[in-house]
Amino acid sequence: MLCSILPTRRGGFHCGCATNALVAAFTSALGATLAPLVYYHYKALGESMTAIALTSSGGRVAAIVREHWRAAVVVAAMLALFAATSIGIAWRDPTADEILARAANSPIERLHKAAEATSATALRQVAPTDALAINAGIPLSNLANPAARPFLLRASSDADRVRSLDCLTAAIYYEAATEPTEGQRAVAQVVLNRVRHPAYPASVCGVVFEGARRYTGCQFSFSCDGSLRRAPMASHWQRARQVAEAALAGYVHSSVGWATHYHANYVVPYWASTLVKSATIGNHIFYRWRGGWGRPPAFLNRHTGNEPAIAWRGGFGQPIMADRLTGAVGGARDAAAAEAAMGAAPIGSVDSFQRAVLRRYEPLRGETANQMITERARADTTLSASQRWALTGEDDDAEEPQQRPLGRWQAEQPERQQHQTQTQTQAPPPAVSGSSQDSVAGAN
Repeated sequence: MLCSILPTRRGGFHCGCATNALVAAFTSALGATLAPLVYYHYKALGESMTAIALTSSGGRVAAIVREHWRAAVVVAAMLALFAATSIGIAWRDPTADEILARAANSPIERLHKAAEATSATALRQVAPTDALAINAGIPLSNLANPAARPFLLRASSDADRVRSLDCLTAAIYYEAATEPTEGQRAVAQVVLNRVRHPAYPASVCGVVFEGARRYTGCQFSFSCDGSLRRAPMASHWQRARQVAEAALAGYVHSSVGWATHYHANYVVPYWASTLVKSATIGNHIFYRWRGGWGRPPAFLNRHTGNEPAIAWRGGFGQPIMADRLTGAVGGARDAAAAEAAMGAAPIGSVDSFQRAVLRRYEPLRGETANQMITERARADTTLSASQRWALTGEDDDAEEPQQRPLGRWQAEQPERQQHQTQTQTQAPPPAVSGSSQDSVAGAN
């Protein structure tokens, strides 16, 4: 019996028969059987087909078929083979479709989707102080939190071992460089717990940099927020490397248990309430899956022995947070300047045929554009005080500007300029001598 092999919930396989597979097997066997007959009788077959094509009498056709009955049988079998193959291709067994649909909606597939949803970038927009309160309101689980089994790296080659160590060191450094050693060990334990869990890749580098080439959806925030563009500090990197070496050699941080998730206490992920809060170490809160996926029997994956060669140093092209903020501010500033320039630009002319005429104008001077932006900001009543201060540098409670708006210095008051000129032209005071000079030097 020909069957389709599909995975089951318990990790085994299901054997489901498909009619189209049986049809395909039958047609293949029939074709293999008729091939020698076709070859043997090809001459007779050709003669009979030619004779039939040149004959218009029905009786004559019947006589030819009786004379070359072997060839007629071959032709009929070939037509049956063609029809059976067409039916097998066009018609699918509903049972097979149902089995495939169940496989697509299997528990392991649902687990993979849930793992993708619990990314490091799925955060609620709350203030850090509010996040501290919300996280404190989620109680720690009082269920048993057994320690994980020791993880002993068995790499296929020295290169794979080096990659495992580098990737785990990177995760510890960029996630917990300033955390105490206990906090760094907890991060390393989460990475190794994921290597063993069926929801994640079975390699250290695969776990650490899962989804790293996206702007959102990465599993560890440092891999997609531009942090990798910053070169690590040698002392902190060496400390993280020591923690990684111990973890890959079998050290177990028991307080974490089988946790597979964590986040800083000043952010609130959307998925925090869907998992089991198991520990709080340093500035990080640790979680494990609910139900059977969070219990020790679920962690059955083994390290593949091979590590993907991921060129992670320098990042994957994402800008760092400072660049994102600068780009957003600069983009808004440039857009405002462009809008002001467009508003001050002369209206285009048309000729007698109502066709646009391209004329060359001098670009708008920067001082004029800045003045127009400032005037519009002053007149816009919808702006908040902070927005108006950012655009104009003016504070309603201050007598004079407290900053340079949009990166440009405002015209200084004549009195201030005169005071600065007098300060610069004044001669330095004479040097003191004796004990007074020693006291000044000692104070410095």
